[in-house]
Amino acid sequence: MSFRYMAMAATMLSLATLANGGPALAADLPVKATKKPADLPFFLVIDNRVTFSWMPKGTDPGMWSVNPNGSINGTTAKQVYSFTHFDLWSYGTNFFTISMFKSGHNDPASPCTAPGVTISGAAGNCAGATEIYGLFRSTFGWNELFNTKAFTMGPLHNVSFEVGMDGNSENTFLAPAKRDVVAGLQFAFDLPYKGYINVAPLMYWEFSNHNAFTQCGLFVAGPAGVACNSDGNVSYNPTWAVEINYYMDLGFLPPSMQFWSISGRAGWYGPKGDSNGLPALSGIGRFSTASKTELNSEPIRLTFDAAKAVWGDKYSHFVDLWVAYRYWQNKFGLDHNAMPGVCTVAATGQSTKSCTESTVYGGITMKF
Repeated sequence: MSFRYMAMAATMLSLATLANGGPALAADLPVKATKKPADLPFFLVIDNRVTFSWMPKGTDPGMWSVNPNGSINGTTAKQVYSFTHFDLWSYGTNFFTISMFKSGHNDPASPCTAPGVTISGAAGNCAGATEIYGLFRSTFGWNELFNTKAFTMGPLHNVSFEVGMDGNSENTFLAPAKRDVVAGLQFAFDLPYKGYINVAPLMYWEFSNHNAFTQCGLFVAGPAGVACNSDGNVSYNPTWAVEINYYMDLGFLPPSMQFWSISGRAGWYGPKGDSNGLPALSGIGRFSTASKTELNSEPIRLTFDAAKAVWGDKYSHFVDLWVAYRYWQNKFGLDHNAMPGVCTVAATGQSTKSCTESTVYGGITMKF
């Protein structure tokens, strides 16, 4: 998920070197005129941004309603408020983001277990759910760690170790509390017009989550670890992951129109065991509860650098307006063709349309 500012870092290092002066001799300058060279700052780049975006067709697995004509509505509008931080230091990069997703009524908060229905089965008009999701990724470049340029060749810019963690909490009846770690490598490549693409093969381990529907004593008496989870907490198997992100200015446009850029990301996460953290309850086919490979992606985002267009290069990316397409299949690893009662209607196998997210959305980002 990290953004690369290597060109900017190189420029800053060059400027710092110039600021320290050339090889002046004592005979050339008075002693009082000499100064100790300034130390380079610990962080070579710090970039903080806030974003508001509007997602008209978000989803939350298992949250769906039936329209008057009998069709299924598995989507909900979401307001998204985000803070992101990126920094570049001598040995790598750090990226952190935290977002709040505020859903509409089709994705209700507890005590509703479905739109318009409470845990007791009575009618209830519950407010839309609120989810907090945080993520960080840190890289340690091999060129920097080993003081070499051996890992820069052709379009390959660098190879890095990468580590990270994700976590979330949501006030639905399910009460998810995801905690996962990732570790692996990142291969950073250059693209035209000062762009880049990063490819990271990783180990992914979702070591903790929560699912109130599987808690012993609520819907199932036991035995614990087979038919239910003692306290609703779930742990999954380590698996593989691949994360990709890219950015490129549309530098081929005429100078009067060079305010546009494209970016995107994609993450594939392998099967992590049974989706309920329990032995599969029902064989195969549409009754299976086995997890599947998850694709979480934003294949393209078109950004207009409004600040640069209005105030010039000095304020580039201080205010961005953007529109993007988001596609998330087998959301949270749930099989969109199975997982009865969540991704499909248990009785008929009909899709609830809640385990695949496909939406165009847009927003505004401000740097400070």
